[in-house]
Formats: sequence, structure tokens, C-alpha cells
Amino acid sequence: MKVVITFPGTTQALRMEKEARERGLAGRLIPVPSAIRAGCGMAWSAPVEARGQLESLLETTGIELEDIYEFLL
Repeated sequence: MKVVITFPGTTQALRMEKEARERGLAGRLIPVPSAIRAGCGMAWSAPVEARGQLESLLETTGIELEDIYEFLL
């Protein structure tokens, strides 16, 4: 199971990648799965166990997101 975070634009997706890498958090940028839609076509995918850490990162950094999903990828 994976957590997939979508963003309204590429800037937010790339900032997520930068901030997560700096903190050693799991995950990577992926193309948005065809089952969902997102503004920029990029999403952050990580193990579902990392969801809490990722939500905290989004809150503390103020990175704008569209939605958070859980998927079998």
C-alpha cells in the first residue's frame, strides 16, 4: 500500500521532493496514477506508514497539496 500526494503545480511537487529528501523521508515523485487527476501530473508516492510524517512535513513547510490517497501500486 502506498500513500500518493497530489499537487496543484510542479513547483509544489518539486518542493516536496526537496524537503522530503533533506529530512530523509521515504518516497519519490511519480506520474499521477490514471485513477486520479492532479493539476501538474506529478505526485509524491511513499509507503503508507510514512503518511503521518509526510502530513507533518506538508503542514510545517506550508506546501500546498490537492489531495492525499492510499493506493495499491
